[in-house]
Amino acid sequence: MNDFSERLKEFIAGSTWIFAKTYAETWPHEYIVQERVDNDLFIQLAAHIDTHGYESEFYSTRQIYFDFNGDTYWHMDC
Repeated sequence: MNDFSERLKEFIAGSTWIFAKTYAETWPHEYIVQERVDNDLFIQLAAHIDTHGYESEFYSTRQIYFDFNGDTYWHMDC
């Protein structure tokens, strides 16, 4: 799957994801904070999303998304 390494799969599975209460009604999702996880793996995941993802709109902005295992991933600045 586009060179999606086992290490990145383990990073996703092993991270503690936080429910985004602000968007609970309109766009429920979970997130991780770069400063609270392995920085190198966070950056690798962001790079993978940028390289293998697809562009779509989020309200009035463009965002790169990557789908894996039924979930959609993206990143903010890193």
